[in-house]
Amino acid sequence: MLLQIQDGSLSIGGQSILSHFSFEIKGNEKIALVGRNGSGKTTLLRLLAGELSLDRNDQNPSARIITSRKLTIGLLRQQAFSDVSVTVEEELLKACPCPDKWDRERFAWEQEYDRIFTGFGLKKEDKKKPLSRFSGGEQTKIALIRLLLEQPDILLLDEPTNHLDMSTVEWLEGYLKSYPHAAVIVSHDRFFLDQTADTVYEIQSRRLFCYAGNYTAYRKQKHKNLLLAEKACKHQREERERLERLIERFKRKPKKAAFTRAKRKMLERMPAIEKPVEDDAHIFTGEIMPEIVSSKWVLEAEHLQIGYGETLLELTLRIRRGQKIGIIGPNGAGKSTFLKTAAGLIPPLKGKCTLGLHVMTGYFDQQTASLSSDKTVAEHFRSLFPTLTEKEVRSILGAFLFPGREASKKVSQLSGGERSRLALAELFQSRPNLLLLDEPTNHMDIPAKETLESAFQAYSGTLLFVSHDRYFIRQVAESLLIFDEQSVLYYPFGYTHYLEHCRKYASKRDIPARIRAEQQALISGLQNVPKAERHQLKEPSTELAYKEWQMRLAAEPLEQIQKKLEDFLDSHDLQRDWEEASYREDLRSREEELYGEYTDCCLAWYEKWMEFH
Repeated sequence: MLLQIQDGSLSIGGQSILSHFSFEIKGNEKIALVGRNGSGKTTLLRLLAGELSLDRNDQNPSARIITSRKLTIGLLRQQAFSDVSVTVEEELLKACPCPDKWDRERFAWEQEYDRIFTGFGLKKEDKKKPLSRFSGGEQTKIALIRLLLEQPDILLLDEPTNHLDMSTVEWLEGYLKSYPHAAVIVSHDRFFLDQTADTVYEIQSRRLFCYAGNYTAYRKQKHKNLLLAEKACKHQREERERLERLIERFKRKPKKAAFTRAKRKMLERMPAIEKPVEDDAHIFTGEIMPEIVSSKWVLEAEHLQIGYGETLLELTLRIRRGQKIGIIGPNGAGKSTFLKTAAGLIPPLKGKCTLGLHVMTGYFDQQTASLSSDKTVAEHFRSLFPTLTEKEVRSILGAFLFPGREASKKVSQLSGGERSRLALAELFQSRPNLLLLDEPTNHMDIPAKETLESAFQAYSGTLLFVSHDRYFIRQVAESLLIFDEQSVLYYPFGYTHYLEHCRKYASKRDIPARIRAEQQALISGLQNVPKAERHQLKEPSTELAYKEWQMRLAAEPLEQIQKKLEDFLDSHDLQRDWEEASYREDLRSREEELYGEYTDCCLAWYEKWMEFH
């Protein structure tokens, strides 16, 4: 135990922030601090940094902060430097523990200095520049570098990923994982928290709740706790009503006086169970069906050249009904241009881009979300869908986080994130079978993002979207289109799988499962040809027979592990076993082991396929 807060309370300006809370930091633990905006996350960081003190309460002398020893604590501040006339190197050398330039410890420190400095995307020559030459965001980045060089026992980071590009964020994730001391992190980047945190503290209703695991584990456990609390609350309410009915029934019967007194005492002694605080996000559980079913092939592009006057890239691909594909890649690679071309908003420069039969598209970007109206949210929505009843309108809007008073706000008064959410609610209600989305979660808070994630997961149509939110991509995308260096690559697995294999292979282009979109289209076309039509005009060559034999050998383990996995899932009700008290860890381990083997076999098949193509 490094630091512990026992039964503390914290107020600022007479306003209570946290009441009777406990908090603990152990060893090199990495803690994520989450909660609504304004709940007190930054205030708690300032308390840990020693800038604030716990409320003094003579009636509660046990409230205190305990440390195991004298600790060094570093807090990342937004106003990082008081003197911006000094050079970057002069400022960072203040963190050096050894003034002797020729000391071995100094040499090791300077190596770490160079590693961190370049890891943040800065050039070595930037060290000689004065701090005044850097923007506010760049100065915050330099302040973070200095803090990491100081290596405090407890590192306090408030939104450390602000002003960092994707590659730098990924570098920081890896650095924090191996950081030898403890860290407490506040961030809206859920993927960053998932990669770095092993404990989560949530501030809710002036109380602090602790959850083991990363951000995803916290969300699952919180949802499970909410269901259990709702069940317990409902059970107690039914029990109280039953006892009250018995008391009312027998209270006027003298022979039942003792019975009535016992039930009344039972009712009085029953501890009150508070109604659980509802989750900010709405989780869609049922399936969201398109109005009509499209043909099997939803979108086909053949030698399609896209761009505005000048060709950005050329691609050939086929998208099958029901696929959920995330599009990733650097800015300017052509992701949004491809979506606009697929939606028919801009013409192709060359080649074909055709939609399948009965395909109804729904397109979203920040321009389509720029709604403007003096009507209320409910009135605006009702005018678009006049056949809906008032109850249905309120129910739909509530599911997209416009309950009660929120639905009575004027559209013109909504924030950018709220307008995007309203536009997406309209899109879902129109029920297209192909959704083309460009950055659908921009400017949204976490509850809104999680609401949309559950909606897209429940959607049974075809989904093609661009996003820079890595957590959103991981939750929604089942495969990826990777736009990179004037080419498009298809990856048939999800984002987590993609990242794992990016780390495994030195070059991202060496990943076996990544197939050029043209090859994916060719494979899809061959798979769509009926077997009776796959005739050959002559005997296959020895080389072709060898290839088929090799591919057959690669497919056999895949079929075997698939059969094992199906048998395992058929023989166990995993959902029931996990939710009951008799939860069995061995079932979870066995399922994860089988899924791991299945994935390995898929990749082995792709590696063999790549050898012959």
